[in-house]
Amino acid sequence: MQCRKNFDTFLKNTVNLSQAKLTLLEVRVEAIYKALKADSELGSLIRGKRPQGSWAQRTIINPVGDSEFDADFMLHFTENTEWADSPKTYIDKVYAALDRHNIYGAMPHTRKCRCVQLSYANSMHVDIVPYLQLADGREVIVNRDTNTWEQTNPAGFTAWMQEKDGIANNNLRKVIRLMKYLRNHRGSFTGTRSIILTTLLGECVEEIKKLMDPGCYSDVPTTLLTVVEDLDRWLQERPCKPSIADPSGSGVTFDHRWDQTTYSYFRARIHAHAREIREAYDEPDYDRSVRLWRKLFGDAFPGQPSAAASLTPTVAKFATPLLITTTSRTGRAG
Repeated sequence: MQCRKNFDTFLKNTVNLSQAKLTLLEVRVEAIYKALKADSELGSLIRGKRPQGSWAQRTIINPVGDSEFDADFMLHFTENTEWADSPKTYIDKVYAALDRHNIYGAMPHTRKCRCVQLSYANSMHVDIVPYLQLADGREVIVNRDTNTWEQTNPAGFTAWMQEKDGIANNNLRKVIRLMKYLRNHRGSFTGTRSIILTTLLGECVEEIKKLMDPGCYSDVPTTLLTVVEDLDRWLQERPCKPSIADPSGSGVTFDHRWDQTTYSYFRARIHAHAREIREAYDEPDYDRSVRLWRKLFGDAFPGQPSAAASLTPTVAKFATPLLITTTSRTGRAG
């Protein structure tokens, strides 16, 4: 059984990062940006900022337990020709600017491969990613480990995501969040990075699929079933790790972000999940179906009175308070 309302409640109350945390993130990123923009050495080179990764693509989810949630933003720089031979200088300069700030200097901050990470006590950390458009037109970020540029196309990735989510009737982002929940909260396919998971799930969404089966992306559980089964078929045809191209058209791949061992584990877990999702989806008994969905997603997947599943919307509107979902949370993932 599809249990559509259960999925709506599960996403809203459990999976999605709450609006309060998203608002806190926006406030903190704006404050960091203003501090860096005001820095006497770095500020004149900074042109703007934009969200990146799961925050930008609205696929960010609640962290596990009391763990921190994290978000990235791109710090857009004007190219400094004096640093042309040493791209990592941009990361070093951002780190130094935070280091001499009267507030951020006292907070934990560290240099990573592609960013400077600033940590807040017991809640979140923010990754600041230097981003430039070079004189030759390339859009790049920095790889500090190799001291080289890496091509990127954030606008292209966002356009690709919007196109795929549109084909899936705005259900793809929700499916990605559910699959990230399985990975983070249920311990499944650990080691597969979000960018690879997002790309593989998104590439399974196709317009031609809707022409052959118009209802295949009609709601969240149906889209979950369609996309995961299609991904499973694709993976089972490829026992060896395939090359995963950046769908934004940047010309780079994500191949370096996993290895054959991680891929094989992911492939096996998706095969198992495809079978579990099909079993829960096809189960005609409401209570047994909920139990099967809970077996997959855990006890946080909500149950509702059995009678609710058989009521028409009109009848349900005038039904007893037992059928009304009560929650004060306003969860949203961007």
